[in-house]
Amino acid sequence: MIRHHVYDHTVTEAGRLDAVVSAGLSIPRSVFSLSSAVILLNGKCVKKSAKVKEGDNVHIEYDEDVFTGLEGEDLPLCVLYEDDCILVIDKEQGMVVHPGSGVSHGTVVNALISRYGDDFASSDDERPGIVHRLDKDTSGVMIIAKTPDALSALQSQFAEHTTEKHYLAIAKGCFAPEHGMIESNIERDPRDRKKFRATDCIEKGKRALTEYRVNEVLNGYTLLDVEIHTGRTHQIRVHLSSIGHPILGDPLYGVHDPRYPEATLMLHAHSLSITHPLTGVRMSFSSPLPRRFEEIMQKLRA
Repeated sequence: MIRHHVYDHTVTEAGRLDAVVSAGLSIPRSVFSLSSAVILLNGKCVKKSAKVKEGDNVHIEYDEDVFTGLEGEDLPLCVLYEDDCILVIDKEQGMVVHPGSGVSHGTVVNALISRYGDDFASSDDERPGIVHRLDKDTSGVMIIAKTPDALSALQSQFAEHTTEKHYLAIAKGCFAPEHGMIESNIERDPRDRKKFRATDCIEKGKRALTEYRVNEVLNGYTLLDVEIHTGRTHQIRVHLSSIGHPILGDPLYGVHDPRYPEATLMLHAHSLSITHPLTGVRMSFSSPLPRRFEEIMQKLRA
């Protein structure tokens, strides 16, 4: 079903409209890019990139697809840590995080409802407990909130970029320098709605910042430690591809290598650091190198 949202917000700080209002209302910044979004600044229709100042009034309304009637499924989850507030899992490759277009079963959300009961789902009909997401074919560390207060606190940390997220990736080619930053906006590809692309136009897309370090040089490929300082859809995949170093096994942005036909997307969320929403203690969680990485790396070394 479609849920219609309407917000009126009085700005308390100057800045870019979508950034300031999303933080002030605790709503995803992505809603400002929806085709259904209507944005008014002091009664006048504006773009999401408009500049606002303290005292301005912003009105936004948009439609959101909501998936109701979600069912619990007894699906295995690899638990790294759990307490009364949070659950940290090692998501397997191929598992979808939450139901979406064409996918209604076999997701992390279905597993969570089975694990915690229908009351857990009632807190958020669309994606209960989901603080952030990993692509279907990206494996690794993922945190889930078990209470509404924990969800709000963790979402704020992700929005304010106070979390620390490191990924491992096997990318094509050699990197020079061995430590670098990729900074370019990311926008949806107008030629393919399933894909995104990097753009140098500051008026398009959303700012994205990716930092990489070389861990190991392999045969025509490189094992990278990648830290993302923003959380855009497909960010690492788009940024590495944009500089000529696509990820091995990436069906959207990579190049198929016939020497390694078994390679799936070689991207793994290796570690995540957050501030615990109840205790305030800084915590770090990590997932070991997946078997698919070890097998491909052995072949590359040979």
